[in-house]
Amino acid sequence: MVANTSRTGRRPKRKKRIYHRRKVCRFCADTSLVINYKDPKSLKYFITERGKIIPRRISGSCAKHQRSLTHAIKRARTIALLPYVGSIDLH
Repeated sequence: MVANTSRTGRRPKRKKRIYHRRKVCRFCADTSLVINYKDPKSLKYFITERGKIIPRRISGSCAKHQRSLTHAIKRARTIALLPYVGSIDLH
C-alpha cells in the first residue's frame, strides 16, 4: 500500500502556492513625501472610517514610517484635526 493515499485510495491534493507582491513603503519610495501632523488630508489615508489607525501589514509602511505616522495621527487628534472616533450610528 502507498504511504500517501487516504482511505479512498486518492492522493491528497497539494496546496497551490500563491505569491503576493510585497508592499513597498510609499515614504521610502518617494522621499519628497513628508509625514506632517498639520496635514490631515495626507493622514486620512492611514485611518479607517471609524478613526482607527491602519496597521502596517495593510498600509505597507515600513516600521520607521509607521511609528512616525502613528505619532502624527495622535498629534492631529489632540488638536482636533482628525477624529478620535468616526461616525457613530445612533439608530
